[in-house]
This record gives sequence, structure tokens and C-alpha cells, in this order.
Amino acid sequence: MKNMRYQSIGESSDLISTGKISPVELIESSFAEVDQGEPRLNAFITLFREESLESARQAEKEIRDGQVRGPLHGIPIALKDLIDVAGTRTTCGSKFFATAPPSESDATVAVMLKRAGAIIIGKTNLHEFAFGVTTDNPHFGATANPWDSSRVPGGSSGGSSAAVVAGFCAGALGTDTGGSVRIPSALCGNVGLKQTYGRVSVHGITELAQSLDCVGPMCRYVGDVAIMMNVLAGYDHNDVHCEDVSVPDYAGGLERSIVGIKAGIPKQHFFRDLHPDVEQAVREAIRTLEGLGVEIVDIDLPSVPDAHEAVLTILKTEANFFHQNRLADRPE
Repeated sequence: MKNMRYQSIGESSDLISTGKISPVELIESSFAEVDQGEPRLNAFITLFREESLESARQAEKEIRDGQVRGPLHGIPIALKDLIDVAGTRTTCGSKFFATAPPSESDATVAVMLKRAGAIIIGKTNLHEFAFGVTTDNPHFGATANPWDSSRVPGGSSGGSSAAVVAGFCAGALGTDTGGSVRIPSALCGNVGLKQTYGRVSVHGITELAQSLDCVGPMCRYVGDVAIMMNVLAGYDHNDVHCEDVSVPDYAGGLERSIVGIKAGIPKQHFFRDLHPDVEQAVREAIRTLEGLGVEIVDIDLPSVPDAHEAVLTILKTEANFFHQNRLADRPE
């Protein structure tokens, strides 16, 4: 059997459903990895050890009784500490909320994960208020890259990426306003999806810039991201930005051919200021896609610099509005 820390969600789900492993064993394995690696990585702000084991025992009973909720049933998942979990504190990675009262309710994504049987093992470290790309947090400590602890994991969802890649959990949630799922996923080497704005509810998640914020799954495997999206995507009346549109079968869609898909490579900026190793890896990925039947074309995107400036203007304006009272009371 593959080491449990590297199993996909699908593999773990199959092993659980056939009785070859139990949710309790899976959670115990996760916390064994946490105990070994967390002192070096500092991926978590809060861990739910006892609660997770109790949830695993409940999942084990349900599955034994034939009440299987789906492929996430009994699977360890972590949430970025911007996401409310009832009865626990949401710190946002800031000393402003380090002693805040516990959240009264779950964020919508936490509700949906729990409903699917996922076990939330903890809340991950982040760049303070999700406003940065290193996860070098001055209040809860810096998170290290799981491949090399002398390097950053990216941010702002660096704790989620580090936890996934280190095998602490099978999947995690991060948030993405200007790259905060994509950047750590690139730096740590996991799969991270910044899904279409409004596809997944952000209700119960502390905002950075409300017209840009998204929440997205972060996993070791593409198929696991699809499994999580099958659970997370959908309309939520509590989120005014959430779109009431049909939800595709993301996992089922993985079997579709990519032959004939056209992929554009921007000429202006895509290969600027790159380390040679990074450029080599990107070009190898392009060649791989081309070999699988994808049509690769060079494209012009001359407005990218202007778009970047516009995004920064929106982000800074909305973040300033959200934090204006705290900035006035505690400018330091």
C-alpha cells in the first residue's frame, strides 16, 4: 500500500469504503505527520486533534452502517485561517484577532465539506490578512517551504500548500485575490485552483477585496481538486456574488480528451525575469501538452500591465475600506 501521506483522495476513499483502512487510521496518520513535520514547517495556526478523532470515529460508524456520504467521507482537510469554523477562532493571521471570540457559525465551504463527511483537522497559517505572498507571518511565525525550509512557500495561502505537500492532509482550502492560491501552489508544487469568481461561496470568509476574492481547493493531485470542486461549487444565497448556475461534474470531466484545445502563450511577459530552471520546466510542460494534442499558439496581451495596475488599485482600495477602522485605531 502507498504511504498514506501520499495517497490521493480517491485512493483513500476506495480503501476506506473497502475496509482496508479506517478514517481513524487516516486521521491518526495525518497527525503523526503533523507531529513530525510541523515544528519545521509551521503550517498551522490551530489544530483540531481531539475533534478530528471524534469526527473520524463517527465517520467510521456511518460508513460501517452503509451511510457513505461520498469520496470526502473520512478524509483530512485543512482550511486557511480566514475561513470560519464554528466554535473556533479565526485569526486572519493577525494579532488583532489572536484573542477574538470563537466564530458562531461555519463558513459555507466548511458546511459543505462537513456535509460531505470531510474532517477538518486545523486552520493553516497565512500572510497577515492574506495581504502578501511569502507567509512570513510576524505574529504566528513564518511558514517554510516543505521542499526546502530555507525558502518561502509563497502566499498568502502558504500554510495550506505546505500542509498538503508535507502530507499533513489530503487537501486544503486557500483564498485567492491576486494569486494567493496560485502562487504557493506554484512554489510548493501542488495543484491549486483559482476558480471562476462567484462559482464557490465566500460567505463566512474574511475578505481582502470583495470584488476579487475567491476560495479554492489545494491538493496534491488534479483529480482531488475535481473531487473537492464537486462538493464546493454551487449557489449560496448568503453570498451576493455567488452565481446561480448549473454545476458540472468536475471529476467526471477529467476523462474528456484535450485533443484540439487551443492554448495561448503570451509573448510579452510570460518568460520575463525567469530563473532558467523555471523557464525549462514551463517549456517542458508546454511540450507535454502539445504532445497530448493541444494546439499551442503565441498570443499578444498588450493590456496586461494596465490590467495589473487596475487590479492593484481595486485591491488596495477595497482592503483599505475593509480595514479603515482598525487602521484608524491602531495605525502601527
